[in-house]
Amino acid sequence: MIVYDLECREGAHRFEGWFKSSDDYVRQQERGLVTCPHCGSGDVAKAVQAPRLARKGNQLPEAAPPARAKPPAPGTPAAPVANAPLPPQAAELMQALATMQAEALKSSRYVGQDFAKDARAMHYGERDAEIIHGQATATEAKELIEEGIGLMPLLFPVVPPEQAN
Repeated sequence: MIVYDLECREGAHRFEGWFKSSDDYVRQQERGLVTCPHCGSGDVAKAVQAPRLARKGNQLPEAAPPARAKPPAPGTPAAPVANAPLPPQAAELMQALATMQAEALKSSRYVGQDFAKDARAMHYGERDAEIIHGQATATEAKELIEEGIGLMPLLFPVVPPEQAN
């Protein structure tokens, strides 16, 4: 994988692009597939960037002085930051979703690794239908969907009953 720093010439937006190879970048650029994620412009070029050199295993990184962030220009939307706290509305929504999932699981039976087998048996009338939850691989889930068996991934991890405190 090659990571290029790219820059939109129209809005001077900088962003990263990941490519399989330098030839892959050229092919995508020629086909017009490299666009600015901020404004959608196709006028994008590689930006000047520092080389990325790996350190030797016996070298410790030098402590960098804390970077001073310059304040954004007025009217500039804030960029999303992965380690920033969630906005209050998002935190409330996540809590509400977690509560709804917990309530739904109270009327469901945990079947563990037998989820795909049990879902199939109920779908084909080999056993009584009931609400179940458990574990399935991505392949098993895809096969169930292809067979027309309804399922839904849980939004939050569930601790198996035998592992709960």
